[in-house]
Amino acid sequence: MKGPGADAHYWQALQAGRLEMQQCDQCGRWHWPAVWRCGECGSWAHSWHITPLRGHIFSWTRTWHDFGTPVEFKPPFVSVVVELEGAGQRRVLGTLQAAADTDVRIGAAVVGAIGSIQVDGADLPGLRWQLVTDGNDNSPEARA
Repeated sequence: MKGPGADAHYWQALQAGRLEMQQCDQCGRWHWPAVWRCGECGSWAHSWHITPLRGHIFSWTRTWHDFGTPVEFKPPFVSVVVELEGAGQRRVLGTLQAAADTDVRIGAAVVGAIGSIQVDGADLPGLRWQLVTDGNDNSPEARA
């Protein structure tokens, strides 16, 4: 894993199977990427909060070329930027788990899971997203 940067807690939480996002204790602003000091109010005090893996596609791209790693991503695959619900619309990157010819639309609802990928021999956590179709929500929260 990475060294003790401002985002270390994020990666540790993903490794443990949960998504946590940073929020300023003073003004309530959500941060991603993680920060040491809030740019809004100047506070150094932040807390990390478990965040549901739910959101909407803010942006996406379909990749048709093999870049070599990670080997789990066989082209074509879709990378998405997801605007999270419940975390001040902070945005995170992940991959869409869908057929290569799936119609992807900005604003589409998605639910996520945390998977792992091999990159240069290291096992790293990553966000995997699925489209919510016809009101079907396959998130762990919906199944509970």
